[in-house]
Amino acid sequence: MSTRRAELTRAAARLFAQKGYHGTSVGDLAEALGMQKGSLYTHIDSKADLLWDVAREGAEAFHAALDAIPEDGPVLERIRAALRAHMRVVAEQLDIATVFVREWRYLEGERREQFVAERRRYEERVRALFREGRERGELRADLDDGTAALLTLSAANWAYTWLRPGSDTDELADRFTALLLDGMRGYASRP
Repeated sequence: MSTRRAELTRAAARLFAQKGYHGTSVGDLAEALGMQKGSLYTHIDSKADLLWDVAREGAEAFHAALDAIPEDGPVLERIRAALRAHMRVVAEQLDIATVFVREWRYLEGERREQFVAERRRYEERVRALFREGRERGELRADLDDGTAALLTLSAANWAYTWLRPGSDTDELADRFTALLLDGMRGYASRP
């Protein structure tokens, strides 16, 4: 990707996050970069190209964050690490995460299909952690892996609505993890 295209993608991420995909005009994008509308078309064919670039960059960021999680060790620690990594992407790349969570719906055709496949692959990677935890006896035997993954990702994804860029997300992710996993482990009876 050229430097100018990368700048354009970053500006698009910021504007799509602030104004929405449909609320952002080509004129808005040109103004953000100090260029004429017609000049944009030397870098893109359409505004939809930018939505695709931003959505794809978001998918890559979230997958890269999971890739950094060790494949061995206690599952509960890997779930904590995955949630920390996810929240870190949201905080450090707030505009891209916002588009990833909200604006992707405006992708069309093959691009939409590819994006949905990447989201599903990401959800499956998180679901696999919960499945492994259940199978190893670290989580409840009756845990619904899919629901646990969706609950976790839903809680983390909505952070884009209230999380500020640069926030310390590790402590927040740890609190999310404690709330989610304490319920999934089951309850000890107390006298």
